Amino acid sequence: MSVTGRALATTLVLCGLGAAACGGTTGGADPGQDRVPVPAAATTAQPATGEATGLAAGAASGSAPTPTAARKPLSGKIVVIDPGHNGQNYRHPAEINKQVDVLTQRKACDTTGTATANGYSEAAFTWDVSQRLDKILKSRGAKVVLTRANNNGWGPCITQRAAIGNKAKANAAISVHADGSGPANHGFHVIIPKKIGGPVDPVVKDSEKLGVDVRNALKRGTDLSYSTYIGKAALDYRSDLGGLNLSTVPKIFVECGNMKNPTEAAKFQQAAFRQKIALSLANGLQQYLTH
Repeated sequence: MSVTGRALATTLVLCGLGAAACGGTTGGADPGQDRVPVPAAATTAQPATGEATGLAAGAASGSAPTPTAARKPLSGKIVVIDPGHNGQNYRHPAEINKQVDVLTQRKACDTTGTATANGYSEAAFTWDVSQRLDKILKSRGAKVVLTRANNNGWGPCITQRAAIGNKAKANAAISVHADGSGPANHGFHVIIPKKIGGPVDPVVKDSEKLGVDVRNALKRGTDLSYSTYIGKAALDYRSDLGGLNLSTVPKIFVECGNMKNPTEAAKFQQAAFRQKIALSLANGLQQYLTH
């Protein structure tokens, strides 16, 4: 190769490296609002070496290089979203009160959940947030599985909710809830499994990492405080929840706040705030899944 040819190839390689350094990904869109970028820590760029090599090869052959599409940050990841409760649970008391084995005790198949003072149900809240979270995660490349298809039925039982995550071989699973405590209590908390001598034991440490990442993202992305009435620094470790005890994949519950607290109840009924919660949960999941 002549000196001129070597100089041209070197220039092209350097340009390729510069292009790789500028690569990035786009976060999920907030319907009706401006697109929100993925946090810088979650941005994925193409490897500089591969891209530079492709450009140099194209120059040597005299053909134009083919650009490599940037991978979305959650490509290849499987996330299970479990929207707590169901909109018609209250119409099926016999079914949801059926006792099931959660290894540490027997519990009801499911419950109706709580509601705000003016009747906005936890089931409606969790379904809406989960739908928003689903869209954001898919926009980032994840495969998403929901434990229920709508908010117009009952169940599934807590044992089935765990089984859905296990069958999907999820990289992470999250159960979305809101609490129903005394009106003076406020703030969110994340529930993390304990070792129980059961199927959850191998994923307890990973579940804790997931819980901390989601806790941190929810704190950064909303104006919600850590729970003032349960857990320590918004982390609560439990061994009585079937959805966690029976999970073989990293899983957490997130109690997004207290629906009985007037201030938080008002926020939960705002679509923009539910979108903010969903985006924060997505960012926490992405932090866990990519680091």
